[in-house]
Amino acid sequence: MLEIITKPLEIITKSLIFTELELRKVRHDPIDIFVRSIQPALWIIVFGSIFSRIRDLPTDGIPYIQFMTPGILAQSVMFMAIFTGISIVWERDLGQMSKLLAAPVPRSSIAIGKALAAGVRGLMQAITIFALAIVLQIPIIFNPLYIIAVILVVFALGAAFASVSTFIALVLKTRDRVMGVSQIMTMPLFFASNALYPISLMPPWLQAVALVNPLSYVVSALRALLITGDLSHLPIDLLGVAITSIIFISLSSIAFRRVGD
Repeated sequence: MLEIITKPLEIITKSLIFTELELRKVRHDPIDIFVRSIQPALWIIVFGSIFSRIRDLPTDGIPYIQFMTPGILAQSVMFMAIFTGISIVWERDLGQMSKLLAAPVPRSSIAIGKALAAGVRGLMQAITIFALAIVLQIPIIFNPLYIIAVILVVFALGAAFASVSTFIALVLKTRDRVMGVSQIMTMPLFFASNALYPISLMPPWLQAVALVNPLSYVVSALRALLITGDLSHLPIDLLGVAITSIIFISLSSIAFRRVGD
């Protein structure tokens, strides 16, 4: 009975330790957050400004630059998180991974720690997007309860895609393969979601893809919380985000436990 209680506590404690270790990298290289903010800023400023001139997009009367902002927020967090696997390969090449795996800690803690750290970095990305929205005077709902929900969604998004990237890195083992698969994975997910345009504009086969695309649920939740205020579909969106996070983090944990077997 005591083991049933202490084992989860040990995993949680060790996970937080690994989270802190991962976040030290951000503290030592804060410029990385700024650099990663350039791409979403360009998407909003250039792409958003141009497509705002197209009047036929069915955005329910919402200005296009406002409509796309939650999608770009989701994109920037996903793109940041999906390259977590590259750092895994570097750690393996430098011999740091073998030291981590030899430590007397549950391997699941390593996976969870990296996922939590990616979630925190995702929140840093969200802050830059919010700041940009304020500068560009993009209307956003700043209801405190809604913002808390946004924080949870963004955190879960970062953790989920960092976990799937970790899984890919542990399976493929080389930088070139991880980079290639990550790019193949992220671009279709982005364009086959509702990040840039409503799902109703897609052909039927792509609509079917969008309905199983986890990014669609993230964008839908963020758009409801930040732009429209329509929470009628929010429970389904949050359920989709939660299921995705659990599946991806579980895959990462399983991959860590099997390394070296």
